[in-house]
Parts: sequence; C-alpha cells; structure tokens
Amino acid sequence: MNSYVLGFQEIDKTKLAMVGGKGANLGELSRIDGVRVPEGFCVTTEAYKSIIGQTPEFHALLEQLSLLQVEDRERIREISAKMRSAIEGTAIAKDIEEAVTSHLIQLGENNAYAVRSSATAEDLPMASFAGQQDTYLNILGKESILKHIGKCWASLFTDRAMIYRMQNGFDHNKVQLSVVIQKMVFPEAAGILFTADPITSNRKVVSIDASFGLGEALVSGLVDSDLYKVQEGKIVSKKISTKKLAIYALTEGGTKEQPLEPDQQNKQTLTDEQMLQLEQTGRRIEAYFGRPQDIEWCLSEGQLYIIQSRPITTLYPVPNVSDGKNHVYMSLGHQQMMTDVLKPLGLSFAPMWLSKLGASAVEAGGRWYMDVSHDLASPVAGKIFVNNGLGSVDMLIQKALSNVLKRKEYIKSLPRGKTTLGLSGGTTGQMVSGLFQAMKIYRKNDAGLMQKMIAKNDALTQDVAQRINGKSGDELFDFILQDLDEAFKTIVLANYGVGIVGFYPSSWLSKNMKKWLDEKNITDVLSQAVANNVTTEMGLELLDVADVVRPYPAVLEYFQHADDETFFEELEKLEGGKAVGDSIQTYLRKYGMRGPGEIDITRTRWAEKPTLLIPMIITNVKNFEPGSHKTIFEQKRLEAEQKEQELISRVECLPGGKRKAKKTKKMISVFRNFVGFREYPKYALMQRFYVYKQALKKEAALLVQKRVIQEPEDIYYLTFEELRKVASTYQLDYSIITKRKGDYEVFGKLTPPRVMTSDGEIITGEYDTAAFPKGALIGVPVSSGTIEGRARIVLKLEEADIEEGDILVTAFTDPSWTALFVSIKGLVTEVGGMMTHGSVIAREYGIPAVVSVENATKLIKDGQRIRVNGTKGYVEILE
Repeated sequence: MNSYVLGFQEIDKTKLAMVGGKGANLGELSRIDGVRVPEGFCVTTEAYKSIIGQTPEFHALLEQLSLLQVEDRERIREISAKMRSAIEGTAIAKDIEEAVTSHLIQLGENNAYAVRSSATAEDLPMASFAGQQDTYLNILGKESILKHIGKCWASLFTDRAMIYRMQNGFDHNKVQLSVVIQKMVFPEAAGILFTADPITSNRKVVSIDASFGLGEALVSGLVDSDLYKVQEGKIVSKKISTKKLAIYALTEGGTKEQPLEPDQQNKQTLTDEQMLQLEQTGRRIEAYFGRPQDIEWCLSEGQLYIIQSRPITTLYPVPNVSDGKNHVYMSLGHQQMMTDVLKPLGLSFAPMWLSKLGASAVEAGGRWYMDVSHDLASPVAGKIFVNNGLGSVDMLIQKALSNVLKRKEYIKSLPRGKTTLGLSGGTTGQMVSGLFQAMKIYRKNDAGLMQKMIAKNDALTQDVAQRINGKSGDELFDFILQDLDEAFKTIVLANYGVGIVGFYPSSWLSKNMKKWLDEKNITDVLSQAVANNVTTEMGLELLDVADVVRPYPAVLEYFQHADDETFFEELEKLEGGKAVGDSIQTYLRKYGMRGPGEIDITRTRWAEKPTLLIPMIITNVKNFEPGSHKTIFEQKRLEAEQKEQELISRVECLPGGKRKAKKTKKMISVFRNFVGFREYPKYALMQRFYVYKQALKKEAALLVQKRVIQEPEDIYYLTFEELRKVASTYQLDYSIITKRKGDYEVFGKLTPPRVMTSDGEIITGEYDTAAFPKGALIGVPVSSGTIEGRARIVLKLEEADIEEGDILVTAFTDPSWTALFVSIKGLVTEVGGMMTHGSVIAREYGIPAVVSVENATKLIKDGQRIRVNGTKGYVEILE
C-alpha cells in the first residue's frame, strides 16, 4: 500500500492522522449501505510532510509565526503569504506524482474532479474548522490537479486559517493536511442537511437548505436557499426563497455564476419525496456516526449523492433518557448564579444535595439540570411550579416554561410522577413545622437570633473539621455522606422558619405600602445596611483590610507580583507586611472558604489562593478613604432609618393609621432583623464544603504518592463514588481523566440553555419590548433607581479593574463578587432574578440593577456610557 495515496475504500476513522477529518469521514461514509458517495482518494499527510521537508524556509517562518499573538494580524498576513508562496513553489516529488496518476487512471483521467483540503484538525467532534482551507471544483487534467493539490497544501497557511487555529488553541506544527480528490458530480440541486435543527437544537427535526446548481453558491452566501424542516417522516415547514442565480460547472473546467430564468427563481428546489429521502439518508448517516451530522448533498440525474458529513459542533448535549418518553429540563446553574462548566467531582455533589430537597439533578454539558417533567405534566403542580417563585430567580426560565405549558399535546407526552412543587424542601410535615417555627420567630422578633445561629454553625463546622481529620478511604467518604445529611438538617431544615420570616414581611411591605401610599420598590431602601448579612459584611470587611494595606507602598508594590506559595512568608519581610498579613489571615479565617463559582467544590477558594483577593483590595485602596466600611454602612443605615420614619409618619395619617403604623413598624423591624438570612445557608454550606475539600485533597496527595494519578487536581475529574473506589483500590484507568479534561474544555465553550427538552430543543422566553425605549436592552428590574456611567465588562473576578462610579456588566455574580459592589454605581447581569445574589446585594447597597439581560456582555462594549433603569428594567447604550 502506497503511503502517499489511499482510496476511499482503504480509509476509516483510524486513518485520521493520514487523511484528516474530511478524508476520514468520506472513507466512513463510503462504507454505509444505501449512501452514495462520489468515488475518490486522498493524498495523505505523508505527502504533505514530504513537501514541507523539501521547503527549507518553511520551518523558519513557522518559528516566527509561533511567537505571534492573534492581535498581530498584519505580521501574520505577511508570514502566511511567504509560507504559501514557498509551498506552492516546491515541485511535487516524482513518487507522489506517480501515486496520484495511478489512482486517476483507475477512476478515469478524463473525468472532472473536486480537489478539497482535509486538515487533521478539521471535522472533529467538537471543532469543525469548516471552510478554513480551500476547495477547488471541476478541475480537469492531471497537471491541473497536481497544481491544485499544492494550492490546498498552501491553504493550510492562509491568515484566516492560522488565526482560527490560534483562537482554538491548535499548534500550527501539529496540524497537517491531506488532499481529497473526488469525482465531480454535476448537480441540478445541492445543499446542506442538518440532522438536528441548528436553530432550536431539536434532534428530531431535520433541517434542509437547498438551491439549484452547485452547493458552493449556498455555502458562500451568494443565494438565498429554500429551507425545509422534516420531522419523523412529515414535512413540518417549507420556506421557498427567490433564487436569482446558481453556480454551474463549465465543460472546460472551473465554475461560473449563472442567472436563473424568472420561472425557476421561485420554484421549489426539491420535491416532497426528495425531502423525505434526504431525511432517511441523514438519519442513516447519523446512526452510523452516533451523533447529529452536518451533511453536504447534491442531486444529479435523480440520484442523491453525499459529498461530506461532519459532526454538528454547536449543539448543547442532552441528558440521557432511558424511558423513551419526552422530558423537560431546567437549568439549576442559572438559579445558583453558576452557569460555568463544573468538573465531575463538583457535579456529583449536586444529586447528593438535591435529592434531600425532593428534586433530581441530571448532568448535561458539565452543568446541573433539573427534570421538571412531572411538575409540568400535572395540571395543578405545573401552574404552581411555573408561577410561584421562579420569576424571582430567573424571569426567562419562567417565561420559557410558560411557553412549554402552552404546548398542550407536548405536555400530554410527558411522564407523570411525584412532583417537587417548586423545590419546597422536605415533606409536608417539615413545611408545617417550619411555618410554626416562623410564627414563633416572628412573634419574638429576637434581633440576636442570627448571631446565635452563626455561632452555633461555626462551632459545628469546627467540630466536623476535627472529626474528619485523619480519616481516609471508605471511612472518609462515609463520613462526608453522613455529614451532608447532618448539614442538611442543621442548615436547611432547622432554619426553614427563619427563611420564611425573612420573606413574609418583604411581601407584606411591598403590597401594603403600594396600596396605602403608592410607594413602589419600598424594600429596596429598607434592606440597606441590614445586620447579619454574612455576604454584605464580607464585602465591607475587605475595606478594613484595604485600610491596613493603604499606608504601605512596599506592600502594594509586592501585590503586583505576589506568589501564592510564599505569599505570607514574603509579605512578612516588608514594612507593614506583618500587620497586612495578620489582617488578611483574619479575613480568610472567616471568609477563606469562598471564591468564584464556589458551588463547585473543585473551584479554588480564597484560602487556597490568597492572591485572588489582591485586585479587590487594590480597588478598595484606590477608590475609598480610610474608615469607609463604617461610613458606608452608617450612611445606608441612616437612609433606611429615615425611610422607615417617613413611612410610619405617613401611615399614621391614614384612616386607622395608629394600628397600621404599629403593624408597619413591626414588619420593618422583622424584615431588617431577618432578611439577611437569605445569604446565610449558602455561606454555612460552603464552610462544610471547604472542610470536605481539604480532606479530599489529602486523599489526592496520597494517590499522587502511590502514582495512581499524576497531579492532585486529577481527582476533580472523577465523581464522588469513582474517587471512593480509586481511593480504596488504588486502581484507575487514567484515560478517563484525559477524556474528561478534554470534555471539560469543550463544554466550557458552550452556552448552557435555561430550558431544553430531551429532544435537545432549546425553549426560550421573551420579554415584551413594547413599553421600553427603542434599542434598549430588556431585563428584570431588581434594584430601583436610574444611573448613568461607564460600563465595565468583567468576565472573571480576578480581572476586575473597577473605578468608583463604574457600572459592572457581567454574566452573573455570586457571593465572591460582593467586594466589588462597594465601588460600583450600577449592575447589569445576563443571569438572575429578584432573589439571586447580585440583586439582593445591589438592593442592600442601594445600587440600581437590571438582571437577566441576554447577551449583555456582548452587546455592551467595555468603556461605553450606559444608562441603567433599575426601576423599569432596561439598559440604554448612550454612545
């Protein structure tokens, strides 16, 4: 077998390194019964390597290229032109030419051929690289084919291909090119077939784009194509476009654009029968490859030919379904303010915790989803679930699920079973017990209760930390499972009533102040500077750390290059370093278990990487005067107190004013005493998570020592039960870790949908835009007021560079972001609702905020001046 050329019949997926993604897929397609593929062969990467070896200047140019960044576009363009010129100017070796000629003779030297590039980093399951290298159609004659093989090799180094590889993290040295030589088919019609709808992601809907002539007109965007949708043997929609021109092959070689006759321009490209035939062929190909496909096809003399098939790389993964029924899944990440991808160990904690709340979590694309099929299938539970409380967490989730409820036939197809009734948290008995507890707390209105709870939980956490110490293997994993049960009882169930007490007066005040005084958003002001909100206090206490840092320039300079491994040791050598170190250590003892994305136990905590605090400390030093903690808190407390006095004075003037004022005063007191509790359960749970994590890290160190894993972080790519087994047996197939690391990278690039079905269909919700200014970005108003300022787009907390008066625009915030809230004057997030973290903290700081603004970080540019209307819920871009 010649290593320079392989016929399609000799190729399968194991030859990827020799023939690239396109070539490997064509070899596999040729093996599928009932699928017609034009004959051809591949000039392998061995031939490419041979040519590169004969091009001395190539490697020097490649070395220059490796030093460049994506931004160096002009230099990339210069180098790419030199590389292409060098490759095209190198004569093809005689043995390669003979191998190509031999295959052309077998297929017919007088035939026309398509000459296509096939890179080894192309048509992969999660990176299509589509269109990055060149394709040449209707090439006639051996000499012309050989010339175009050289052009294909050179196209690996167009500036667009090189920039695309740089953006996707592919090493130029490791990408090689094969060339596909395939008999031309001269079609009457051609197009693209997606075996999953690329718009809705529904895996049951086939989407067909079709136009007359060669498919190049469609792919290059020269014509509007017809669009057909087919589902399970039924044509569900047709869009017939006006097709003014087509691309056809010329008899002497090459192609030309040709205007279509008027009577053909609005003609349906495919017959209904051909559409159904395409669907069947597409499903056959999809079944063979085991995943949804993007397929190039053409029709010639009534015969259907498949030119190419590649995986659809943009679809969000769907949870596995075993019962054969339809299901609906709701994102838990959008509710937890954590839409980032999670590692498997972090993911495996979700079912253990959510099962205690009566809910089931499923994994999709490295995120948590809740199967809400049973809730939606019940006429009673469905309405309760969707309408009671979901809007306060994420309005677009609520609107999407409302859209699902409108599909009556689909709702009938959902499985019935036990409902969650909106994650109520426990049995009816526990709920009733919680209500009695709430009534008792409300009557007593003990302002010191929260402090007692915090002290009690701190003591419990210290006890757990002592008892877990020294445990290993099964004993450790059993201990964690048992303590998760304990944590659920002591953090959630035991304090269920406290949570109710926090919400009840909020609802009462909002309703009655609107009714009696026409006051809207009243709790926004009244929730400012409340006591015992552990998250707000965390942000303000970092101002105290900044006060200690401020007098010492050497410390601020050290912060620019500090290293976590020697952070405190090096700090202590500087003037003021000991005082600063003591201050940070005190802060970390209280809040060190927190960090960005903290709901994932594998994410780095501040105590593990204290340098994560540095940007926020520097921001505080830059933006605030000494003593700002007390000043800010006192200012907000006085604003809330003055509002309280004003409300009570006005209520007293109403009919029955004395009684109403007394009730209002009690409600405000209870509200301010207990509204801060909402932030506490997560804080307490993170304390426990940190204890578990430190114990698991010791287990990881032991596994490294035993050479079971290569680095401690490898344990994050195993589930809890998998890690238990590995820790007990010291046995592991390391390829599992390698694969999951790859999956994690891929999933991290995907945008998780709020709601999707088991068919993969992404269900969306929409805002009514009629009442808003033209061009405004619509969201959910969560903290009243209007503010103008400079937008700062911040995607990672450690990259925040905030100046006082900036408006923070980000995907979402969790408690670790709280320190930034003292500096900003407005907040815009892509995710969130009335009761999510950023909204609660914005109200407590009196910052106008709009959340659930889709694509805010893309539509708003960093540095633009914007106006945030937190009362009505929209954002205007002013420049």
